[in-house]
Amino acid sequence: MNVLFINVLLALVWTFLTGSFTPNTLIEGFIVGYLVLWLASPLYGPSTYFKKFRQAISFLLFFVWELIVATLRVAYVVIKPNLDIQPGIVAVPLDVKTDMEIMLLANMITITPGSLSLDVSYDRRVIYVHVMHVTDVEAYRREIKQGFERRIGELFR
Repeated sequence: MNVLFINVLLALVWTFLTGSFTPNTLIEGFIVGYLVLWLASPLYGPSTYFKKFRQAISFLLFFVWELIVATLRVAYVVIKPNLDIQPGIVAVPLDVKTDMEIMLLANMITITPGSLSLDVSYDRRVIYVHVMHVTDVEAYRREIKQGFERRIGELFR
């Protein structure tokens, strides 16, 4: 049986036992279920669930950090007296392969203020991104590849 499914079931059992079905008790139940499953992991054999869960949390925290930094950058450009931007369209070669990975990368780029994913090439090897302020194209490519794309690849493989 899938460990994630068991963890969700344990979270639901926790909420029913506490008698309050709120998001907080559901999260508490998920954390308690995770700890119980982690302690019981020698009983049911090896699982990649715990590693992938930590990677997912790390990915989420990285994205939130990037979102905050990008928001502050855009706010600074907007508040500044001179509108000094250098917009451009950057072609970023892709290492991610599946439709899910490409879709997640494109959406994360679009959600991040100051950038917008425009298109993916027909062979799915390049994504085109409009950037509000790009001074160094190669640095921007490295930022995408070493940030979002690398973490998406680690999470899905």
